[in-house]
Amino acid sequence: MAESERATRRRGDELLPEQSILSLEEYLAMQRSIGNETRFRVLNALVEVGSQSASELRDRLEIESNVLHYHLDELVDVGLVENRKRKESDSNGLYSYYRATSLGEGILERGVRELMRREWETLEEYSA
Repeated sequence: MAESERATRRRGDELLPEQSILSLEEYLAMQRSIGNETRFRVLNALVEVGSQSASELRDRLEIESNVLHYHLDELVDVGLVENRKRKESDSNGLYSYYRATSLGEGILERGVRELMRREWETLEEYSA
């Protein structure tokens, strides 16, 4: 195997289609991001409930504002969450809210949630 082929294999490019939208590094960054419990809980809340402001998320998850914003920024940076701005404030005076992207929903639903669902199914199967 030529050196250039080995370098390509080390990067993992063979795992993705040639015209892949994201690089392997970007996919792995997403996976690492939700490997953190707080970020997983934030993304899960956004998928379960839908768009929320930072203050709604803070109250729902009982997380300090500065900690929440740190984790929200990470989720936005890797493309799992987006921060949307309203042109006019809502009834609470909020202009900004967060929502899970389709990638965020997909990685959650086909990743950790799927593993959790399988564990429940296995428990039910063997405890019957």
